[in-house]
Formats: sequence, structure tokens, C-alpha cells
Amino acid sequence: MSQMPHLGEITATNARLFPQKLGASDLSRSMTFQQWNERSCRFANGLIGLGLTKGDRVAIFAYNCLEWLEIYAAVAKAGLVAVPLNFRLAAPEIRYIIENAEASALVVQDDLLASVEETRQELPIHEDRFIHFGSGEAPPGYQAYEEIIRDASATEPDRQVGPTDPFALLYTSGTTGKPKGAIRRNGELVLHSYINQVDFGFSRDDRGLLVMPMCHANSIFFMFAFVSCGASCAVYDRRSFEPEHLLRTLAAGHFTFTSLVPTHYIMMLGLPEQTKQTLDVSNVTKLLISSAPARRETKLALIEYFRYSRLYEGYGSTEMGWVTFLRPEEQLSKLGSIGRE
Repeated sequence: MSQMPHLGEITATNARLFPQKLGASDLSRSMTFQQWNERSCRFANGLIGLGLTKGDRVAIFAYNCLEWLEIYAAVAKAGLVAVPLNFRLAAPEIRYIIENAEASALVVQDDLLASVEETRQELPIHEDRFIHFGSGEAPPGYQAYEEIIRDASATEPDRQVGPTDPFALLYTSGTTGKPKGAIRRNGELVLHSYINQVDFGFSRDDRGLLVMPMCHANSIFFMFAFVSCGASCAVYDRRSFEPEHLLRTLAAGHFTFTSLVPTHYIMMLGLPEQTKQTLDVSNVTKLLISSAPARRETKLALIEYFRYSRLYEGYGSTEMGWVTFLRPEEQLSKLGSIGRE
């Protein structure tokens, strides 16, 4: 193990300590920590078998799904760099980021193939490094994700990966100009996860629901936080936001935490009282509201409905993580604040 464990090493540790514990899931599938680690090892070795060397960039283009968690752990194990692509990007935007990041491979979900096919001939990726996953067989010109996993070794990859090695290249931009890649390194993301564990009080008994896109820094940060303390996390893989479905998922799945933007909360709070009162959300003990201004009325209504939960508010950036943070004990006395540095 390196001086500070990376995501792949943490996944391996959880597989050794809690092999049969639920590690990761989406709304229809689940994996124990042992299964998560084994599949990630296999995919990491499969990528190495395709000739990818340490530091090579792997672009990922997919909706929220369980595979994101496997791919992220595999990339860390192989010493590669994840380049998450927003599923809303059009073909020219995909091409720009792949070229700018100098990506050596692309993993794409079947439902997003059409956007890739528009520009695939112009992409600077070797023909055997286009990888497909999803329903049905891989189309011509693509390797099958499950076949790579099936045929590769389940042993830990023989790659030395340290805390200063990059884990991800996250593209971010304002309202003008081209997006720019922000390097996030293995060690800093693990340290960020430890900060989140302290601030939120996460433990291995928690269960997090990752609703924000898995290509976004928010879900990456909290994925690290849960895995680092041996807790399980689930990817909310609905293609569109349905407030009642999300609220029912929080209640039925016994989730203890989720992170949402104000609009999500406003839509859930706006559901009929009869619907809200039939759902037991007492298992939710921590909530984060972030990314946009939260009105006083919204925060008070959240505190009233999720009466067993502590409400946190945070603002930050892809490049830095949290910049300001408002803790639960300050919510009522600092309703107009966005927190301390």
C-alpha cells in the first residue's frame, strides 16, 4: 500500500475486512465489497492489457449507473486518469474534451452511442480502445465491457500508484469559453473524504444515495467519503428527476444521507402532504444543500420535515472542493449565511 491509500486500495481493504457487506448499488443491482473489488481489478487489468500505461487518460460517457463505481476504482488501481464526460454533451463537445485531455480510451454506455458515433472517426483513440457497456452485444468497433472483465485477471494490478498521482481530470467552465480540465489527485481526494467524514460524522453504518451526476465532483467527493470509512453507497440511476420517486427511494432504501440542490428539495417539499406523511424518512440523518442559494423558507421546511436529520450547506468548486460550509448548529442563527471558510 502507498503512504496514503488510493481508491483502489481502499476498495481492496474493504473487500478484505467486510467481504460480504453491501458495497455499491444502483436502483436495480448491487455488489458486495468483495464483488466490487474483484470486478474493478479485472477491469483495471483489462485496460492494462489493452496497452494503457500509467497516467493515460480514460474518458467515461454514461448516465448514472453502477459501472461508474467499478470504473473509478479500476482507474485508480491501474494508475490511469478518469475523464468523466457529462451525458448532456453533444458530439463536438465530446470531441473537444477527448482531444484536449489526450484520452487514450473511451468507455461508453449503449444509450449514448449515437453521440459518439457522430465523431468517432475523428477521435484520437486507437480502434481497440473503444469500450461499450449496457444491454445487447457490443456494436462493431467496440470492445465489450463485460468480456474485458470476464477475461482479465482478478489479482490486484502490479502498478505503483501514489497520492500525488492524478486520479481524475474534471472539465469545468463558466458561461463562456471552452471547458478546462482540473486535475484531482489521489491523495487530495482521500484527504477531502476524511474532512467530510469528520464534518458530517459519517461511519461504516451510513448509506449514501448519490443523486448528482457521477461525472460531477459532488458525487465523486461523497463516493470517496463513503468508501473510505467502509460505508455503502448507491447511485441514483433515474434518467430524470421525479421528486416523489426520490423521496420514496430515500425512505424505502434506508439511506442516511444524500446531497441535492435547492430545486430538488423544493420539489420534494411541494409534494402533497398526504404523500409526504405516509413515508418514514427517520433513517435520513444527514442532508446537504448546495450549488445554489437556499431560501430561508426552504431550509426551515427541510428541518421540519426531515426532523431526524442534520442539515448542512456547502459551496465549493471542482478545483478546490468545499470553500464555505454551514453546519447544522448554525442553520437557525445564520439563515442568511453560506458558512465559514
